[in-house]
Amino acid sequence: MFMRSFHSKDRVGKSVKPSKRSFREDQKLKLQQKLDSPPVGSPIITLVVGREPRIFAAHEDVLSLSPFFTAALKGQFYESVAKRVALPDEYEKFNIQNAIEADNGDYYPRLLFNKRRASFELEDAQDLQNLGGRGSIESTVEIPGAGGVLLKDTVIYCAAERYGLDELKRLALRKQGLQSGITVDVILRSARFAYDNTPDSDSKLRAHYLALIIRSRKTFKRSGTMQMEMEIGGSKLFFDLFVAMCNHVDDIVDIGNNRSPKTI
Repeated sequence: MFMRSFHSKDRVGKSVKPSKRSFREDQKLKLQQKLDSPPVGSPIITLVVGREPRIFAAHEDVLSLSPFFTAALKGQFYESVAKRVALPDEYEKFNIQNAIEADNGDYYPRLLFNKRRASFELEDAQDLQNLGGRGSIESTVEIPGAGGVLLKDTVIYCAAERYGLDELKRLALRKQGLQSGITVDVILRSARFAYDNTPDSDSKLRAHYLALIIRSRKTFKRSGTMQMEMEIGGSKLFFDLFVAMCNHVDDIVDIGNNRSPKTI
């Protein structure tokens, strides 16, 4: 969707084994063909990001695929002569950088399909416990004002929500599900970030965090970080978690009642 940053550094990728292929490779090829042949006469839009500006550029027709930028081009940030969109928030640097990578159908680490295991895995993932490509390669990123590192896929999901890019949301959610070995504090901080940057109607990323905490409840119930976060409160996360836990208990009771009726 975007062109490359004027001073971005190219990443040298590892060679991919023939047994692996990229996720949604057909869509990636089609999108790249469109980017390689931009609409004739499509003007260049300059994106000025952050207080210490970093400059990006994109074709207007391609940029307008995002409802967010369609509105920005018509709104207060648009300067008709200079063809410029100003995004003063430092947080947007990360969003734009990953949107650039996602132009090609994915962002690093890419989602790959392992034919031998018949499952998806992350590029360059540390597979020390034979988990099938699950690992924490570049799993976190630091965002100003977040109080610490956040899960990268969560930040990208929230950016895709902001920009109206549903396909990128689905990709980010799927890749986050392949991460492992994430500490409690990063999970809870990222969950708060997700709740702060998604609408109440979101049924994907928020539900992912609730299910993750319930699955790992033995770890979280012993966590001093979890206790502190719950005492601080200030987020709908914890009420939603309570409801999800109640539903989980109800499901267990229903299964038990089907075998030998009882109540709790």
